[in-house]
Amino acid sequence: MNSPPHPPRQALPTHGTTLTPQAFRTLQAMALGGLLVLVLGWFYSPLRIWSNLLVVAYYLVTLALGGALFLALTYVTGAGWHVAFRRIPEAMASLVPKTGIAILVVLALRMNQYGWQLHAGAPEGTDAGTYWFKQLWLDPPFWMARAAIYVLLWSVLALSLVAFSRRQDRLNPQELPRAIGSMKWSVRLSALFLVVYSITFSLASVDWIMALEPMWFSTMWGVYQFAGMIQATLAAIVIVGLLLRRPGRLLYGIFRTDHLHDLGKLLLGFSCFWMYIWFSQFMLIWYTNIPEETSYYIARMHGPWGPVVLVSVLLNWIIPFFVLLPKPCKRSEHVMMKVAVVVLIGRWVDLTVMVFPSTVGKLPVLGIWEISGACCMIGIFGLLFFKALTKSAPAPKNDPYYGESLSYHCS
Repeated sequence: MNSPPHPPRQALPTHGTTLTPQAFRTLQAMALGGLLVLVLGWFYSPLRIWSNLLVVAYYLVTLALGGALFLALTYVTGAGWHVAFRRIPEAMASLVPKTGIAILVVLALRMNQYGWQLHAGAPEGTDAGTYWFKQLWLDPPFWMARAAIYVLLWSVLALSLVAFSRRQDRLNPQELPRAIGSMKWSVRLSALFLVVYSITFSLASVDWIMALEPMWFSTMWGVYQFAGMIQATLAAIVIVGLLLRRPGRLLYGIFRTDHLHDLGKLLLGFSCFWMYIWFSQFMLIWYTNIPEETSYYIARMHGPWGPVVLVSVLLNWIIPFFVLLPKPCKRSEHVMMKVAVVVLIGRWVDLTVMVFPSTVGKLPVLGIWEISGACCMIGIFGLLFFKALTKSAPAPKNDPYYGESLSYHCS
């Protein structure tokens, strides 16, 4: 890794806000009100409430993990363009332990929803040579222990990435050469994170989502989950960056239009990647027409869930693709904010399509429980995120790439 030149000392905002009092109270009301409704709903429809909690917890842990993934990818590629707004993915990554605990609690609430207790033996017509492994893999103690290990590994590595970055803030001007050494350690840690992530996240997505239908399988499931996660992560970074670049906010004068443009290009690219993986998984299963594979899509595309699947494709690919193709749209605050919100809603719809047909049933539902779950998710993540964001300087002022990040021009 080439050592970048030290940037000139540039004035940084020494004050600023993340949330207005009104926004803070709104997030509090959404979090507490949504959680209260879900708790009360548990006594009326526990399975439906648990399904909403699973969607919320999985959404939150993947957003937090997506922040750590963004950091790791930029470190190993030697990127410098993102440094000015790096505190955003760092704040997301710092939430991995909290969101990880949330998903563990949700999983523990209803372990019998998963497939190990559905049959005493292999169902008729099923290959008994593979069914024994599924029973072993989904054995409750082993399954829960793996979940705890996933969360522990993610938490340690994500917090370490954040800690290496925050260490730069404590350097004196005479110690700035040490920032390069700290970056080299961050690159090594990022490489380790990517290896651990690629294995554990793929397994976790199988354990927590695919195992709701234990007789169904897809070899593309892990990369499909990665595509949705990174797409939602980019959308969240865009929204927060635009909110914090307003006058008087933490990133005013730091988060620039060129940053927004590059994030828009990434969001466009990963929207196409999501659609590519979605279609590849569907096409291969449709073409082979094996009953144990097609059951997943029959339940979702040949009944009331069919229109919901089309909505998911519309939100996750069609709208981002056609709207973000023109260059001016990727540099427009209003357009990028709207597209990012659409993508985050699309991610929620996509996760709902994964979970609800397996748990709630053949009919799509959208009522107070689902709206409360979405409100609870937005409120909790917003409060935790903005609290984490205030625990460090607005920008990594001692990072060797900071000057480059403020002055580069994208094409």
